Amino acid sequence: MALKAMIHRVQFQIADMDRHYYADHTLTVARHPSETDERMMVRLLAFALHADDSLAFGRGVSTDDEPDLWQKNLTGDIDLWIQLGQPDEKAIRRACGRAGRVILYTYSGHGATIWWEQIAGKCATLDNLAVVDIAPASVQALASLATKSMTLSCTVQDGAVRLTSPEASVEIELAVRKHPRTPR
Repeated sequence: MALKAMIHRVQFQIADMDRHYYADHTLTVARHPSETDERMMVRLLAFALHADDSLAFGRGVSTDDEPDLWQKNLTGDIDLWIQLGQPDEKAIRRACGRAGRVILYTYSGHGATIWWEQIAGKCATLDNLAVVDIAPASVQALASLATKSMTLSCTVQDGAVRLTSPEASVEIELAVRKHPRTPR
C-alpha cells in the first residue's frame, strides 16, 4: 500500500523590506512520504523569499518536469523556476531554457559544495541561473519549526532573513554561489 502525502497548513506572514512585499498567505503544503522536514521547510523558505500571488508549488519530488516552485505570467510562460537540491546539468539547462529566471537552492552542506565544484564550470554560461546555498545549521533550525499546523512569519531586511514561529526564531544564513548575469 502506497504511503500518502502528509498535509501541513501554514499561516505565513511575509515582510520583505528589500522587495517592498508585505502579505499574508494561507498555504496547504503536501509533504511527499520521501520528503524530510528539512526539505519541506526549505520549500517554505524559498516561497517566502520569492512570495508573490502567482508563485505556486510544483507537483512535488516525484515529478521531473516541474520545479519545486514556479511563477507563470498571464500568457503561461514561466517567469521563475525554483528548484531545491542538486540537479544534474541536463535538468539545469532544461530549466534555464524554459524559464526567464532559475534559482537553485542547495542545503546539504559539504555535499552541495562538492556538487557545485563539479558543475560550476558547466553552468557558467547560463545567464539566467542563480545558485544559493543555505547553511546546514539554518536548515536544521528550520526543521525544528515543522508541525502539521504552522504560524510563521518571515522578515527580510538588508539581505538578512529571519523565520519566526510562536515558539522560536531562526536566522537564515544564505551564501550566493552564482549570480545571474542579466537582470530579468
